[in-house]
Amino acid sequence: MKNRLMLGVAALAVTWSVPAFAQDGYEIGALYPLSGPTAAFGEMYRDATNLALEEINRAGILDHELTVRYEDSQAQPQAAVVAMNKLIRVDEVPAVLTGFSAVSKAIAPLGERSKVLVINGGASSPDLAGLSPYFFNVIPLANNEVEVLLPYLAKEMDVKRIALVYVDDPLGQSVLRALENFAPENGQELADSFAISPSTSQFNSIAARVRQVDADAVFLAYFGQQLISLAKQLRDAGVEIPFVGISTIGDSNFIADPAGEGTVYVSQKTDWTSEDPATKRFVEEYRKKYDREPTPYDANYYNATMIIATLIDQLEADGVDVTGEALRDKLREIGTFEVVGGDLTFHEDGTVTVPSQINMITDRHLEVVQ
Repeated sequence: MKNRLMLGVAALAVTWSVPAFAQDGYEIGALYPLSGPTAAFGEMYRDATNLALEEINRAGILDHELTVRYEDSQAQPQAAVVAMNKLIRVDEVPAVLTGFSAVSKAIAPLGERSKVLVINGGASSPDLAGLSPYFFNVIPLANNEVEVLLPYLAKEMDVKRIALVYVDDPLGQSVLRALENFAPENGQELADSFAISPSTSQFNSIAARVRQVDADAVFLAYFGQQLISLAKQLRDAGVEIPFVGISTIGDSNFIADPAGEGTVYVSQKTDWTSEDPATKRFVEEYRKKYDREPTPYDANYYNATMIIATLIDQLEADGVDVTGEALRDKLREIGTFEVVGGDLTFHEDGTVTVPSQINMITDRHLEVVQ
């Protein structure tokens, strides 16, 4: 079964019964890093979520207004667990949007225990697959992205030896395993790898060691403000070979920084020139509201919010109470959603199939190269 939330419709033709608790509106949760070194990501996620909310409520698609209760995960598991418990026990939300691998792994058991639907739009560690029957991803996972990127690096850039600098958390560790597994298949090898604590901000010693490695490219499995600092310090230390990576590179601040120039990375396919109505509307509204270009992360959280609204719309039509369990069951029933970027299909393990593209940062903008 395939479903699309048709925004822009003035009103629904039929008024469906809704549960008593929803008379004053629907509220879902969002667990984003709103402070600390990764706050730029949280702000990005929130902007995209708010854009979707405005469109949903303006169009009057649901019988009641949809709102989001934002909590700060700080991108830290302990803080995320505290905030998730508040969303579940105090706010009693049926669904939560989240991101970051360590955070996702920490809160997934809480969502499952309380039967709260959790949707991740920003974390890509492969061990998020099958994490919980209530946990779903709208972003491709890192192992799939590495597998897509490596053939391009081998054929188009003649990259045979790769040095990896990675954050020592589930995401970085998964990239390390993926490179070890997939590089030999493309005639490549991992020349060396360097693990860094998530709290590190000084990378001079790592930069010196990377410079000594006989590599053709440096794979940066990092994110946030530290990613910019890492790239700058590598360049300042004389590391001149290209930077490459996965979708964590797609930080608007990194793209706009001179240190990111020439970086090649893989992400889900996002053709902002598409005439597809959903994509076209999203891009136009995003540019108008925020005066900047959207990123794949923006599309993910916009899509995740739209998917939840679609599920609520269907439950209203069925006369079913909007609970986390009902949302999960309806998501399984629908399976494929038409969203920004094309069709998104959920698999049994909570992962998705979406098209991918290879990007290069050129003159502080993205250029799709494949």
